[in-house]
Amino acid sequence: MTPEQGKVLFKVFTETMKMESEITTKVLRAVPEDKKSYKPDPKAKSAHELAWHLAQSEVWFLDLLLSGKLEWVEPPAAPPTISAILDWYHTNYQDRFSKLEKMPSEHFVAEVPFFAGEGKVPLITYANFMNLHSSHHRGQLSTYLRPMGSKIPSIYGGSADEPFQGGQ
Repeated sequence: MTPEQGKVLFKVFTETMKMESEITTKVLRAVPEDKKSYKPDPKAKSAHELAWHLAQSEVWFLDLLLSGKLEWVEPPAAPPTISAILDWYHTNYQDRFSKLEKMPSEHFVAEVPFFAGEGKVPLITYANFMNLHSSHHRGQLSTYLRPMGSKIPSIYGGSADEPFQGGQ
């Protein structure tokens, strides 16, 4: 990948990450504190566990993009409340994202190991993985909301609870 291609992809992915972070915040905010232990199946994570996984994994991916190193780091213990998860997410995501925006685009074309050590990919590839991973877990968490008595926020379009507001 050329530096010019990396610059274009960097712009596309950072713009997408801004939008995705706003969506993550809306979904996390919709989790009712008094129902955070809800899980639809014994094998499933609780809403609290899933909310924390979503928040901390986005920050983990940002750390990966900043360092250029694929390293597994044990996640910190989950904050005790959904509100605390939101505070942690906002603070840590914004901190990492502002650093990311200042990085030279050439940084993101460097070849790094792919998951499980199978070949190498340009570092910017992990920005796409981050967005896909977050979409997957937001989708899971959003299916918990109605059974918990919450409303479904608009994610990629309107919902029955938050209709699409075209052009606004």
